[in-house]
Amino acid sequence: MKIPLRQYWKLLVNYLKPQWKQVLLMSVLLLTSIGLQLANPQILRYFLDTALSKGSLDKMIWAGLLFLGLAVITQALGLWATYTSQNVGWSATNALRNDLAAHCMRLDMPFHNTHTPGVLIERIDGDVTALANFFSEFVIRVLGNFILLVGVLILLFLEDWRVGLALTLFSIFAIYVMNRLRDMAVPRSKIEREANATLYGFLEERMAGMEDLRANGGRSYTMRRFFSIMRDFFFKTRRAYMMYTLLWTIINGLFTFGYVLTLGLGAYLYVAGVVSLGTAYLFFQYTEMMRTPLEQMTRQIQDLQKASAGILRVQELFNMQPQVRDGAGKALPSGPLSVEFDRVSFGYNREELILDDVNLRLEPGKVLGLLGRTGSGKTTISRLLFRLYDIQQGQLKLGDVSIADTHLADLRRRVGMVTQEVQLFHASVRDNLTFFDGSIEDGRTLEVLREIGLWEWYQALPEGLDSLLPAGGSGLSAGEAQLLAFARLFLENPGLVVLDEASSRLDPATERLIENAVDKLLQNRTGLIIAHRLATVQRADDIMILENGRVVEYGPRVLLAADPNSRFYHLLQVGLEETLV
Repeated sequence: MKIPLRQYWKLLVNYLKPQWKQVLLMSVLLLTSIGLQLANPQILRYFLDTALSKGSLDKMIWAGLLFLGLAVITQALGLWATYTSQNVGWSATNALRNDLAAHCMRLDMPFHNTHTPGVLIERIDGDVTALANFFSEFVIRVLGNFILLVGVLILLFLEDWRVGLALTLFSIFAIYVMNRLRDMAVPRSKIEREANATLYGFLEERMAGMEDLRANGGRSYTMRRFFSIMRDFFFKTRRAYMMYTLLWTIINGLFTFGYVLTLGLGAYLYVAGVVSLGTAYLFFQYTEMMRTPLEQMTRQIQDLQKASAGILRVQELFNMQPQVRDGAGKALPSGPLSVEFDRVSFGYNREELILDDVNLRLEPGKVLGLLGRTGSGKTTISRLLFRLYDIQQGQLKLGDVSIADTHLADLRRRVGMVTQEVQLFHASVRDNLTFFDGSIEDGRTLEVLREIGLWEWYQALPEGLDSLLPAGGSGLSAGEAQLLAFARLFLENPGLVVLDEASSRLDPATERLIENAVDKLLQNRTGLIIAHRLATVQRADDIMILENGRVVEYGPRVLLAADPNSRFYHLLQVGLEETLV
């Protein structure tokens, strides 16, 4: 569970280097504050000794004013330092969140299939939030408090070597104890964070499936599982905080011993006439000042323990690398793309193939109707075309270029897809259509809305393209959502279009609008239509039928429809929906 110091240092350098000016300012403020703290007890001693010796009242007044002035300045510097450190900490953690979120988005689908959105939210936000203090003031506070501690001990040695030696030994013992306790809470803190992530993941999944849970009577089971997860979270959190409490108890015991030691030595030396009452009080003041750096160092160690668990979990995510590697950058040709599967085999795991020795050649500008029962591999083919997964055997080409040789970003710009489920964001209509691409002009967007039949819908929007759409597209009809998805493809202008039964749940009037949009979209583009319904594949040039991951029939649609011995002919006779469900 121990983390090498170089790992802490690397993280600090990466995210504090861009803010070096703020870090420098924070360092100057803290160190200046430390110097002023060391000076104030000296003023108090002077005030007490002057009062006991019935010295000048003016000197006492000036000493009091100087003491108050330094105290105010010290507080002001502390406030400024706190503001600066918090600004540094949140800037660093926001940068880390950004990097971690971008890294997770680059990871492959197997990762996202095993990590729910709720878990990832907790990992990216919760774990990183635990690092805020680590970034903002850990090094500066620890270094500053160490300097303050050393300064106090030096001044005590200058006053009396016996007091200086006693409190130096006490400080060494206290630091030794805290160092031994450094890693005690890390394992339990990591377990606590994991339990928290599990809780968030459970809540996210159940909230997303609320309709199905209520409709199918899953409420009681869900609440039972919720209580079980909450119970586990409670006990793991309690164990972690008991460890923190143990650390505080030990430190408080050490401070009690330190006070007794100082008061005993101060009383002994005062009675013996070695020191004045002001100097004896000075010993107590410096001992009290030692409590602050030791407490803050302890707090920083506790924060480091929490941060260590966060760093471990963050590092685990960063260490996960995508299996799908970006290609060398070979460009895909412009215009319609040919599609070629050459003896392609693929499985989501090594033991079970979803596609087995699939061969396919679709010429540019042609449309393929892909048929097969549920689980036959149709959707898998679309995922492979986007290179969400890499094939295990064979070769997959678009435009006679292996997709493994292209940049992933270029590949996914040249391949577009519309499915039954349309993802809409809580953003403006413009951003939903352009996917936040500011280079697309509004004129082109409006032209597309006219072309696909959404102009009347657009004119009813209160703020035009600036109108906000609700998350998930609530308030939109299924047809409007589908047409918006088609508009995205028109603006993207891909060379290959994949349609995964995009009109299967629409009423006849809306379906006619969708069909018109499909006709326009497939003009001068290659098309792949994954279908369960007869009408959908009537525009296809070729038909491919999959069964258990293998191609059982492939050829021109017209010829297959006229061949009584073909499977496609049989499907046309008995009804496509009934046969393929």
